[in-house]
Amino acid sequence: MSGFAAWLHATAFSQTIQSVSWVIPLLQSIHILMIGIVFVSSLMICLRVLGRVRADEPLDVVWQRFAPWLWRALAVMLVTGLLLVAGEPGREFGATSFWLKMMLLVVAVVMTVLLGRAPQGAASRPAAVSLIVLWLAIIFLGRAIAYDVEVWQSLHA
Repeated sequence: MSGFAAWLHATAFSQTIQSVSWVIPLLQSIHILMIGIVFVSSLMICLRVLGRVRADEPLDVVWQRFAPWLWRALAVMLVTGLLLVAGEPGREFGATSFWLKMMLLVVAVVMTVLLGRAPQGAASRPAAVSLIVLWLAIIFLGRAIAYDVEVWQSLHA
C-alpha cells in the first residue's frame, strides 16, 4: 500500500490539495460535521429501538425520517474522506486507526440499515446498544488517525 500512497502523493491532484493551506482543514471540518449527522441519525434509530425516544411511532416511520439524513451525510463523508486520503495518502494508509475505522464503518452502516429496517418488534436492544458503541468507536478512530503512533504504541508499552 505504501507504493500506491507514494504514487498518489505525487499526483498533481494530491499536490494541489496539499499546496492550498485551507483545503485539508475545510475537508476535515465538513467530514466531522457529517459524522455528527450520521451519528445522530443512527442514534435516533437506536434510541427508538431502546424505547427512549419516539416510542409512540413505529420504527419504520423513524427510519424514514432519519435515513435521508444518514445517506446524504454518508455520501458527503465519502467524498470528503476520499479527498482527505488523496491529500494525505501516506498518513491515512499508514495508520492502524484508519484501517480499523474503515472496517468498523462498513459494519456500522450494515448494522444501521438492518436495525432501521427490521420488522416491527424484531430490532433488538443489544444490537442498538452495540451500534451506538460502534459509532463512538468510529468517531474515536477517526480522531486517532492524527495520533496513530502515540495511540497504538501506548498500548504496547
